[in-house]
Amino acid sequence: MSVKPHGTITPELLLHGYASGVFPMSDSIDDPEIYWVDPQLRGVFPLDNFHVSRRLARRIRQKQYTVTVNQCFGVVVTACANRAETWINSEIFDLYGQLHDLGHAHSIEIMDGTTLVGGVYGVALNAAFFGESMFSLRTDASKIALTYLVARLKYGGFTLFDTQFQTSHLKSLGAMEVSRDTYHSQLADALNKEADFFALDTAAQPSDILHLSNHTS
Repeated sequence: MSVKPHGTITPELLLHGYASGVFPMSDSIDDPEIYWVDPQLRGVFPLDNFHVSRRLARRIRQKQYTVTVNQCFGVVVTACANRAETWINSEIFDLYGQLHDLGHAHSIEIMDGTTLVGGVYGVALNAAFFGESMFSLRTDASKIALTYLVARLKYGGFTLFDTQFQTSHLKSLGAMEVSRDTYHSQLADALNKEADFFALDTAAQPSDILHLSNHTS
């Protein structure tokens, strides 16, 4: 289900939308229209059932990449929008930048030297994290970003990791679909709790990250 918002979307209205269970989308980067989406089936990552394959765990232990937090948020969003089809138009891009400035939007960056090769970003509100988009320019870069994100969310006390929709890629990592009613119940519970996105030290070692992400297959 989708509806067009009335009036101008502000960062405050955007946060209210997330708290109400909806999120914004546009049909393309050039389309000025934005609409609220409230799917009948919602994608979520149960934080105690994230799947880390042996290959992915081995790549993380090898420390091939450097993982940073909030070091180049705007660049991550730009990279996520740099694809043939995207729902991120210029207004949505600006809104997430404002949410980042307000401390509600965060990014995990995967760096190969000084080159950004993968990342994920989303919005934090109380104990809920709303994953927005990710990208990968190297093998497993987005999976590494998600693994570090899940570890950070678990350590910080988050209870809901919303992925909006389920894809085959996310399903392979443990994502699942829940009904709209179930999602809204989980969201209400998360909004009544506190969490800290920055509780986990950015210098946490791969062994800590893999232990926190909890499920190695």
